[in-house]
Amino acid sequence: MALKKTLTIAGSDTSGGAGIQADLKTFQEHGTYGMTAITVIATMDPDNNWNHGVYTLPIDVLKEQLKTALSVGVDALKTGMLSTEDVIRTAGEGIRESGTSHVVIDPVMVCKGEDEVLNPGVVDAMIEHLLPVAEVITPNLLEAGFLSGLGPVKTIDDMKKSAEKLHELGAKYVVIKGGKRLQHEKAADLYFDGDKFLLLETEKVDTTYNHGAGCTFAAAITANLANGLGVEEAVLEAKKFVAAAIVHGWQLNEFVGPVLHGAKNEFGVPDVTVKEI
Repeated sequence: MALKKTLTIAGSDTSGGAGIQADLKTFQEHGTYGMTAITVIATMDPDNNWNHGVYTLPIDVLKEQLKTALSVGVDALKTGMLSTEDVIRTAGEGIRESGTSHVVIDPVMVCKGEDEVLNPGVVDAMIEHLLPVAEVITPNLLEAGFLSGLGPVKTIDDMKKSAEKLHELGAKYVVIKGGKRLQHEKAADLYFDGDKFLLLETEKVDTTYNHGAGCTFAAAITANLANGLGVEEAVLEAKKFVAAAIVHGWQLNEFVGPVLHGAKNEFGVPDVTVKEI
């Protein structure tokens, strides 16, 4: 049986919890064949409070990786950490060359726990090169605020306004991840298809073991699309997958705890409610 082929154009998280490592684990759990084009290598320094180091690979190396992966065909792809304008432009060119309509843009602009964008120019570059090719875009609250130009996103109403703006900028479907910063009693994500808003909710989990949750969510959407699900169903199933992964997150060391990518298939899923708002 031929597997569906999924590609992640993203950073390598040396700790294994996020980036291409999270994407590949998620692709595997969904029965797809995962491929990578590495944009940066991210490290975390245990001698300096686990601070991040981000090392961008040469553009020629990224181009050769894309050439390799795209030569065998791609059913769906996603992006993750794209650290410079050149990297974003190159990724956009690769996406167009891929010929797939199943493109999930996870607009990673910061390392976890930080609020400053990796490079101020990445916002405009993403708007120019990535939003027009996005079938689905999955920003967190911070990223939604930067890309929409509307500033801080704190409430469900803020999410709706940002989603409308991102749709206007070219993304066909918008999924804004609520996270802990959202002023809401549940763990909520907002889905917008240009017509209706859906709020996807689970109970909040009191945990810090959620490293890689955003990457995992976007990768699950990507794999679901490759496997033939429609966008709305792909997003809902991905919400179930990442919710289970967060519930069963575990402690890697004193600084970080990743989500458990096999949790849904091993333990089942927590309750997820969906309502139109």
